[in-house]
This record gives sequence, structure tokens and C-alpha cells, in this order.
Amino acid sequence: MYYTYAIASLKRQYIYIGLSQNIDQRLAYHNLGYNRTTKPYRPFKFIYLKKFDSRMDARNHEKLLKTTSGRKFLRSLAN
Repeated sequence: MYYTYAIASLKRQYIYIGLSQNIDQRLAYHNLGYNRTTKPYRPFKFIYLKKFDSRMDARNHEKLLKTTSGRKFLRSLAN
């Protein structure tokens, strides 16, 4: 199983979109600062999570969420 996810910073207005097989470990890595891109925006919480059977489907959905309309949708979830 693969997951497409979006996490929102609890301190700043920042949303990160990604994909992973181990979603709990991935959130922990973001919150511990192992990811250089998200380290300054810690801590995070999930605002969106969707499960897929293949990595390609999860990646395509991740790309969709990174469009302007996808980001607007995620911002509406974060508020």
C-alpha cells in the first residue's frame, strides 16, 4: 500500500504534500526534523491521507494535489 498525504505546520502557514508506504514513520521523520525541506516548519499534523494500491497511482494523485486547484483544496482542509 502507498499513501498520498498532506501535512500542515502547526506554527506557520505551510503545507507539505508527499507519498509513503509507512505513513506513521514518515510523519515522525517530518516532526523530528529528518527532512531538510520541512525542518523549519515543525511540528506537523495530517490534514489529508489517501490509500492506493500502486506507487504510480499515489504519485499521480500527489501531482494532482500539487496543482493550484489541489493546493486550494488542501488549504480549505487546513483552516
